[in-house]
Amino acid sequence: MTKADIVNEIAKSTGVEKAAVQQTVEAFMDAIKTSLVNGESVFLRGFGSFITRTRAQKTARNITKGTAIVIPEHSIPSFKPAKVFMNEVKDSKNTKK
Repeated sequence: MTKADIVNEIAKSTGVEKAAVQQTVEAFMDAIKTSLVNGESVFLRGFGSFITRTRAQKTARNITKGTAIVIPEHSIPSFKPAKVFMNEVKDSKNTKK
């Protein structure tokens, strides 16, 4: 499902114009991005949490040059689904068989 599909689905189920839904979805994603950039987590009860994880420094190899490079410690965005959400997904796989 793409962002356009999500916008269409919300517009269809709520009766709100697609342009307004598009702006809302964009604002929602911008708010999450801004929070994560500022080091804040976003918690959506019953859905999950958008958090930042820290990856440790590591040594990697540049295979074309045969040299070692150091990748410094850095943060990456991550999503941790809520238990309720995970259970719904697990149960939906079991009922489709």
